[in-house]
Amino acid sequence: MTVDGTHHAALASGLVDELVGEALVWSSLHGLVVGDRIIQRSGTVPGVGMVHAPIALLPMPFPEDYWRQACELAPIFNELVDRVSLDGKFLQDSLSRTKKVDAFTGRLLDIHSEMLQINKKEDIRLGLHRSDYMLDAETNLLLQIELNTISSSFSGLSCLVSELHRNLLDRYGNHLGLDSRKVPGNKALSQSAEALAKAWKEYCNSSAVVLFVVQPEERNIGGQAVAVVYFRAGYSPRDYPSESEWSARFLIEKSNAVKCPSISYHLVGTKKIQQELAKPNVLERFLENEDDIAKLRKCFAGLWSLDNAEGVNRAIERPELFVLKPQREGGGNNIYGEDVRKTLVKLQQEGSEELAAYILMQRIFPASSLAYLVRDGIYHHDQVISELGIYGTYLRNKDEVVMNEQSGYLMRTKVSSSNEGGVAAGFAVLDSVYLT
Repeated sequence: MTVDGTHHAALASGLVDELVGEALVWSSLHGLVVGDRIIQRSGTVPGVGMVHAPIALLPMPFPEDYWRQACELAPIFNELVDRVSLDGKFLQDSLSRTKKVDAFTGRLLDIHSEMLQINKKEDIRLGLHRSDYMLDAETNLLLQIELNTISSSFSGLSCLVSELHRNLLDRYGNHLGLDSRKVPGNKALSQSAEALAKAWKEYCNSSAVVLFVVQPEERNIGGQAVAVVYFRAGYSPRDYPSESEWSARFLIEKSNAVKCPSISYHLVGTKKIQQELAKPNVLERFLENEDDIAKLRKCFAGLWSLDNAEGVNRAIERPELFVLKPQREGGGNNIYGEDVRKTLVKLQQEGSEELAAYILMQRIFPASSLAYLVRDGIYHHDQVISELGIYGTYLRNKDEVVMNEQSGYLMRTKVSSSNEGGVAAGFAVLDSVYLT
């Protein structure tokens, strides 16, 4: 058994059964579980309807050089988000065409515009981000898929998967030819909690609380001051079924509470801003360090607005080489393959304004490998590809940067034939990194 990307090759069935059994028991004992959607009270009553999270049985080999590159990018992206968030004109101008055809982004921009008009300053700025990457097999480049600035999920479960894999390798490493020390430690959850706690402390009101905005139908209304608001929800039009939700978002934004994210941080995470930042000479508007700028540019995939006729025509000719992305978070929104051509042709027929609701991105093709995937207590062996997410934690008060660091990671693995990569949506499983 080797560690060059082949340690998921077929194992003896008895050993696999034993590993799966151990993994399921460990998951139950250590909280590596999620609510079962089939059971009505699951997730609302402790212990009812909980099942193990979908997982890879063994950690995914990943070259250490690319791992270090991804980790080094986290504080640079943190700083970039903060700098861009302060440039209200850039955000408004970049998203002005999108606003005309995307009502959801338009409402976010309206709130942002009102904050600019009243000159609302965020003296304490908190960001819990996650930048997602794939290793492109053709170019051997680590390329960024997207930067998440709102509801960067799975920090808790990703830490547990790393622990699970280290535990399995401690026990079975000799049989597998694997060393548990090559699975990096994951502090995403503790660092996120520390950041929230530090932001609460910066607010300087010991009786104030930390408020989590969650899905769905959670209503936390009390008479206490709120120091920090963390948005686990609010990134999708589904989270705003009526005007009351928009009024609440506006009220929170207008308040003195620390927002994670603020409306400006939220907008920095849109696909359109990602595409704008990849244009020549735009990063120089926000960053001075040439080495940092070069590191960011190296990880940028090809990104085009749909007013780029050359890019659109190429995508119509070779749709398999591109991904069409709307301004949406949460998985399941992107367009692939022949649907790229159909959508672009349809958008062109509808008029140029409709094109502004999307960006076009180079499709990344990572190398596939064999892995054991475990879902609902059943395992199967399949060709898979993986996506690495690096968490970044940023906190700044009006005088100085309090925190700016890489805080952990998320590895998601999916069957190579699947376009989408969401765990909650049922496409991928949680995984960890095995450094090679």
